[in-house]
Amino acid sequence: MTDDLQQLLSLLEVERIDKFLFLGRSLKKPPRVFGGQVLAQSLNAAGRSVEPDRLCHSMHAYFLRPGDPRKQIIYEVDPIRDGGSFTTRRVVARQDGVPIFITSLSFQVHEDGLSHQFPLPDVPPPEALESDFEYWKQLSERFPDRFQAPMMPVIERYSVSRRDYLDPQPKEPEQNIWFRVAAGPGDLGDDPVRHQTLLAFMSDYALLGTALLPHPLTGHSPGMQIASLDHALWFHRPLRADEFLLYAMDSPSSFGGRGMSRGSFYTRSGELVASVAQESLIRQRSSGK
Repeated sequence: MTDDLQQLLSLLEVERIDKFLFLGRSLKKPPRVFGGQVLAQSLNAAGRSVEPDRLCHSMHAYFLRPGDPRKQIIYEVDPIRDGGSFTTRRVVARQDGVPIFITSLSFQVHEDGLSHQFPLPDVPPPEALESDFEYWKQLSERFPDRFQAPMMPVIERYSVSRRDYLDPQPKEPEQNIWFRVAAGPGDLGDDPVRHQTLLAFMSDYALLGTALLPHPLTGHSPGMQIASLDHALWFHRPLRADEFLLYAMDSPSSFGGRGMSRGSFYTRSGELVASVAQESLIRQRSSGK
């Protein structure tokens, strides 16, 4: 297992300090904690508080305050209900005793039932595309005052149609990105909670940016104030985070300082394994305000 992968797993798989109490730490990347980290850590904490035959199928979360990456995060799991088929958990993430994030999660035993899904979009495979890591690495070297180097190189990303971040032009609010956790054979094991945790982390990448595509703006444009407001995640089928997943995203609307984005995760063989929805804060402030 590489050092980068070990660092990622140590970050997302929170430390258990009591039956329903967990401790999380952050990447030391100011100014605030990455939303996908809090999503993943909360899911990991909740998932380890239920019986192993029950997996998360639904997660609904609100980002309340920016998290400080210099401070630890306490995750309090509330065991609301343990039913015959479904289990419900509520998680509150706190820093300095103040809630920064809340989420409700539902878990279900495996059941057979009706099955249908939307088809996999027709896009080029990841092998035919440029790595996001290389793109952002080069951009950060050319413009260090505007762009940061990639945060987690162990998360492989390949954009099907890359935006020009130096001169963003309006385009249709749709984008497709291949994702995978770079891991060797057997490195991640078969624990489904681990693979769901990693997908939750990846689900917050690029989703907000989809709502900016119809406008000549990106999150790096001067005067932009952006943040995730809420996040919903549904797991439909078993998945592996160390195999390529296509994240197909669109944004049906933005209005009133908020943008709405949706996403679907597909396997290479075409199985729809997860769906995502998020509303984000999008404000363009005048210079000096």
